[in-house]
Amino acid sequence: MSIGAITISPAVSQPQRLTPAGHTGAPAAASTSQDSGASSTTTLTPEALKMVEDLKARDTEVRQHEQAHLAAAGGLAISGATYTYQRGPNGVNYAIGGEVQIDTSPGATPEETIARAASIQAAATAPADPSGADRAVAAQAQQMAAQARAELAKQDGGSGAPGERVLRGYAIEPGAAPTINVTA
Repeated sequence: MSIGAITISPAVSQPQRLTPAGHTGAPAAASTSQDSGASSTTTLTPEALKMVEDLKARDTEVRQHEQAHLAAAGGLAISGATYTYQRGPNGVNYAIGGEVQIDTSPGATPEETIARAASIQAAATAPADPSGADRAVAAQAQQMAAQARAELAKQDGGSGAPGERVLRGYAIEPGAAPTINVTA
């Protein structure tokens, strides 16, 4: 799952380095006690500061979004969250996109497939603001559940307890040779 299509902007130029007041472009001969804590002072323009604040906010949003996916995915999560980063004008990398991979394969039975589809859908829509990719995964899970329900209804249409014929179609008896049971 992904937080959405994000384009990475080109690398931001290095921050401007300003010289302390009273210094000219000539290199200093010796360090004074006033600037012994830092050899140079780095400041950012107001535009760069705004960009850093925006990147910080986006980083927080992305990380919360992906953690919501992880929390809801439970055992279906194949990996932890992976992030796409952008380096800010302050030299720090900020997450601007991310994804969590989950197992979207169907279950061994239609009942299991329906349960897995519900878990997949819950994981996809867990964040407060699901992305388009998240909604697409949820729709695929919904379709997978609908197909499993149709198969269950078709197979339960005959005699026997509900689900009995379905289990016979999926399960292999212990010690029995595998067979294919085709019914029309």
